[in-house]
Amino acid sequence: MRKRYLIGAAAAAIILPIATALPAQSHGFINLPPSRSALCGANAVPWDCGDIQWEPQSVEGPKGFPTRGPADGTICAGADGRWAPLDDPHGGAWPTTKVTGGQQLTFTWEIEARHSTTNFKYYLTKPGYDAGQPITRASLDLNPFLTVPYNGRQPAATTTHTATLPTGRTGHHVVVSVWTIADTGNAFYSCTDVLF
Repeated sequence: MRKRYLIGAAAAAIILPIATALPAQSHGFINLPPSRSALCGANAVPWDCGDIQWEPQSVEGPKGFPTRGPADGTICAGADGRWAPLDDPHGGAWPTTKVTGGQQLTFTWEIEARHSTTNFKYYLTKPGYDAGQPITRASLDLNPFLTVPYNGRQPAATTTHTATLPTGRTGHHVVVSVWTIADTGNAFYSCTDVLF
């Protein structure tokens, strides 16, 4: 009996760390243009991203943005402390995608768990945004420049949305994309750095 107990305890000691290291469920993130999550997942930044490098698809937080949802300064991480490195502006050093105002830009989501969806919304920082500061509601134009309604439908595994970028911006800005889930209290958050 003691021998079986020891074998069972040894097996649990091996399996438990492996099981807890795996994500409970995968979801989705913007892959192109590369979001902060995608950059971390690809090891494309010179700093430690923490656990998000293993789970770029898992930035899930409370829905209702901008009236509810993640607190200011925690928006890029969906208010989840595990992904806090996404909120660190690194002095404005996040890699950017070059864009121009009025340009058509396609956002590509890689979705690993297809949820019933309310909509996708895309917000942009205001003119004069300081890329060395965390994202807050005060730093964003809270009127999305693109809203894509889904009315409960599930998005495809690869989902694209094309938007016309607002004009009147120069320098480093951030697009905050919010994928709102219809049948849970959560949404997925993705921040993409762009250079006008």
